[in-house]
Amino acid sequence: MEIWTNIVALCNQYLFNMQLADILDIAIIAYLVYRLLGLVRSTNSERILKGVLIVLLALGLSTFFELRSLEFILRMLMEWGVLALIILFQPEIRRILEQVGGSRFSFLKIFNKEQQLGDIEHAITVTVEACGDMSKSRTGALIVFERKNTLDEILRSGTKLDAEPSPELLKNIFFVKAPMHDGALIMREGRVLGAGCMLPLSRNVNLSRDLGMRHRAGIGMSENSDAVVVLVSEETGSISVAVGGMLKRHLTTETLRMLLYNELLPKDEKKEEKPSLLRDVRNILKPKKDDDRHA
Repeated sequence: MEIWTNIVALCNQYLFNMQLADILDIAIIAYLVYRLLGLVRSTNSERILKGVLIVLLALGLSTFFELRSLEFILRMLMEWGVLALIILFQPEIRRILEQVGGSRFSFLKIFNKEQQLGDIEHAITVTVEACGDMSKSRTGALIVFERKNTLDEILRSGTKLDAEPSPELLKNIFFVKAPMHDGALIMREGRVLGAGCMLPLSRNVNLSRDLGMRHRAGIGMSENSDAVVVLVSEETGSISVAVGGMLKRHLTTETLRMLLYNELLPKDEKKEEKPSLLRDVRNILKPKKDDDRHA
C-alpha cells in the first residue's frame, strides 16, 4: 500500500502538473533516443552501446554497495569515456549531421514545381525502359535517385554530368567496356548529375551472401540517405530497388515503374490526381440527357 501511495503522490506532483512545454520536451527527447537506437541497430555500434550500459550498471552497483575504489575508477572512466565515445561514434555522428545539413527545403522551389514533376516522370520512364533492356542483356546498373538528402559528397567521387536522361545515355554509361560502368549514376530532379560514383557499402551482416558488391553498395546508399536506388544484376539480370535499407528484388518493369512513382512523386499530387481521374470517368459514363431529349 505504501508503494501505491508513493506512486499516486508522484503522479499528483509531476504528471498532473505537466505543461505543454514539458510534453514537447519529452517528445523531442523520445524521438532523439528512437533515432539513436535505430542508428545503433543499423551499424556495428550495438556492442559498444552494450558495453557502456554495463559500465553504468557497474557504477551504480559500486555506489550502492559503497565500493570506493571501484567507484573511483569507474567515475574516472566515465569522465574520459565521453571523449572516447565521440571518437568511436565519429562516423555515425558525421552521418547524422550530413543528413540534417543535406536536407533541402522544397518550398524554395515551389514556382517550378510542375516542371520538376514532369522531369521526374520523364526520368522514371527512361529508367524503366533502360533497366528493361539492360535486364535482358544482363548489363549491371546502379542508379540513385536523390530525394531530400543531397548527395554532393557522393558526386565528388565520380564524374560530374548535367544531362537529360535517355535510355541510350543510361545504357551507354553502364556498357561493360565504358569507363564509368562500375560506379553509380546519380539523378537529381530528373537530371543525370554524375556517373562512376562510389557508394558506401552496407554494414548489415545479415544480408544474403549471394548479393554482390553492387547490391551491397545500393543498400548502403539507402541506409545512409533517403535515396531510392535501382539495381540491375549483372549475373541474373534481375531488377531490384533499395529504399531505407530494404531491398526489393526480382521486379518486373511495371512493378518498377509503380514503385518509382510511389517513392519519387509527392503524395499530395497523387491525391489530387485521383479525384480528377474519377471525375473524368464519371463524365464519360454519365448519360447525356440533353441528347436523348433532342433525339
